[in-house]
Amino acid sequence: MTIITGSPPGAAVWYQRARHIRKQQLAHMAQLGALVSAISGLVHMLQCERGASNVWLCSKGQLYEAECRASRALADDQLAAFRQALMAESALSGSAVCERIASALAGAELLEALRGKVSRRAIEAGQAMEQYSRTIRSLLSIIPQLNDSIDDPQIAGRIVALYSLMQGKELVGQERALGAIGFTQGHFSDEMRQKLVDRIDAQQACFDIFLSRVTPALCAVFSENCAASRDTEQLRRVACTRQPAADGGATALHWFSQQTGRLEHLRALEESVIHDLMTIVHERIARDPALSPLPEEMDDPLAVWPDRPLLPLVRQQAQEIEQLSRQLASLRDALEERKTIEKAKSVLMTHQQMSEEQAWCALRKMAMDKNQRMVEIARALLTVKTLWQSPPQT
Repeated sequence: MTIITGSPPGAAVWYQRARHIRKQQLAHMAQLGALVSAISGLVHMLQCERGASNVWLCSKGQLYEAECRASRALADDQLAAFRQALMAESALSGSAVCERIASALAGAELLEALRGKVSRRAIEAGQAMEQYSRTIRSLLSIIPQLNDSIDDPQIAGRIVALYSLMQGKELVGQERALGAIGFTQGHFSDEMRQKLVDRIDAQQACFDIFLSRVTPALCAVFSENCAASRDTEQLRRVACTRQPAADGGATALHWFSQQTGRLEHLRALEESVIHDLMTIVHERIARDPALSPLPEEMDDPLAVWPDRPLLPLVRQQAQEIEQLSRQLASLRDALEERKTIEKAKSVLMTHQQMSEEQAWCALRKMAMDKNQRMVEIARALLTVKTLWQSPPQT
């Protein structure tokens, strides 16, 4: 038999506890700012290295040798900053975020081997692009995990906006890399064109979420500097409707330059969004009532929301959090679906001796024949693979 002594905590105690938890959440987010910035910087330089490597490989070593060397050095600097940020982090908690970090570091450890293959031109451009992209995906997947402990709708909304912007920027980087391959080789296959269209559509979906969660000032910056230029749109039409002219790589370099300029503007905007996020966090910490004791004369602990009825406030915050949760879940689902398709491609490449392009086309054909989404076909294939590997029952 349990004996309870004393009276249970009252409303004021629970309110103090809520303020204490909110203060801890804000302090946690403030400590993560350096890690978010480090991830942003490393992703950007890996995107630069991926693009330069594609041009180098597709031009058979004739173009972008110096750019490859420079981008590798800068990526190494950013990787060192990322590792330093991890060493300084005391705010990381939860197995999910640690697993994402482990995956990102595992990809980083494979960079030297990948660079060696690129330098010797012992790897195809598409394969190199996929290996770089896999590492970048692992890094980006860390960001949404940092949002799990935040209750404040405005801060949570800014994290969703940042993640959407970073995802959209990565899709622009993949578009640049795919276009560089096609324009340098002077040929776009149907499969490559489909990949381009997929990246263009997906990046717009990410940017739409971003624009719905940020201030009008940031929306204006995006519209002015970060939207695809007229030249880019014209080159997109060439890539998707006809084969480019043989011009010694001039169109490829023009495409690369246009997309690089856009990526640089997106990087600057990304830095502004991170700064805006951390400014809001520090402002919340500075004015949070948890920094001072609850006044003794305060009869109503809920009076910190003057002139605002409690029920509408709760309903509004619940609706905002629910909307953010749906958006974040949608982004996470898209990320997981991409991973599932990549695993299915790997199965086909291993067990059927297919190239990456053949595996992609096989999955797409099966999806079209069965009138199903490609991810559903991929899941079915992975299930069959599990059956292959199961030992026979005796």
